[in-house]
Amino acid sequence: MGAPTKNQLVIVTGKGGVGRSSVSAALALEATRRGERVLLCEVNAQARAPALLGVDDEPREGLWELGGGLFTLNLRPRDSMREYALMKLRYETIYDAVFENRVVRAFLRLVPSLAETVMLGKLWYEVERRDDTGRPAWDRVILDAPATGHGVAFLRVPHVLLDTVPPGPMREDAERMRRTLCDPARTTLHIVTLPEEMPVNEAIELEGQVRDVLQISLGQLFLNCEVPPRFAPDEARRLEDAMGDALSPDVALPLTPAQTAAAAGHYQAQQATLSARYRRKLEVELPELPITGLPRLYSAAWGRPEIEQLSALLRSAG
Repeated sequence: MGAPTKNQLVIVTGKGGVGRSSVSAALALEATRRGERVLLCEVNAQARAPALLGVDDEPREGLWELGGGLFTLNLRPRDSMREYALMKLRYETIYDAVFENRVVRAFLRLVPSLAETVMLGKLWYEVERRDDTGRPAWDRVILDAPATGHGVAFLRVPHVLLDTVPPGPMREDAERMRRTLCDPARTTLHIVTLPEEMPVNEAIELEGQVRDVLQISLGQLFLNCEVPPRFAPDEARRLEDAMGDALSPDVALPLTPAQTAAAAGHYQAQQATLSARYRRKLEVELPELPITGLPRLYSAAWGRPEIEQLSALLRSAG
């Protein structure tokens, strides 16, 4: 299996709460380990990436250098609108006179998909940006995309604009965005899910939307928090017998050490069974999509050490 981040633009999405931001940050760290200059983008979020990567500073506007060749950028509608308008108008005084007008701002908030358009335009600009030598400014741009429904709507904006906007600068930009997103040599999209019913069903539905509606090349499916089997079936049965009535509401507490150990082992066996069941379902429903399992990490906190562990797991999987 090839390295997960093989394309210049890497999109990570999935149901809310499945670990998209953690996987995105781990992919970014792994890319910087290979000596790449990486931009990790969030979409109108609470700047999760710096905190995940161990940076405790106050949130900053614009590009934020985290060190080691890694930068983050929080795509916000107003900031993206300003940059897009200045690229078109060229003069800041014209922008301030028009777009900083209270009435104009109120009107623009009513324009359908405008916020998504300018944020996606900013993302596309960073993908296309060149340095003074003419080389790409970023070896890798990783987008921690919104959760499934919003993520699909966000990435579908160029298609919507091409269907509705008359010829002109905005339509030309939409066509360029669409070409970048739909070019398998430049863009890939990874889906993140959990070994649970709703996230798995949503991942299956999302795969069809990405393939048929968005027409973006699919990379991998990351099965996050997968629990590997540790006990043979007969061992799991013995654990259940040893546990006795430990989980009964009428049992006296505290449990004995033997009951506690048996209950923990029994719980692990149950979780491993569920993980195997949902992995099989994904393999049957999405036979052409490579699945990379990321084991559940047990930690009192969640930050840079855990992201480093995920990054190392991605390295070994690659």
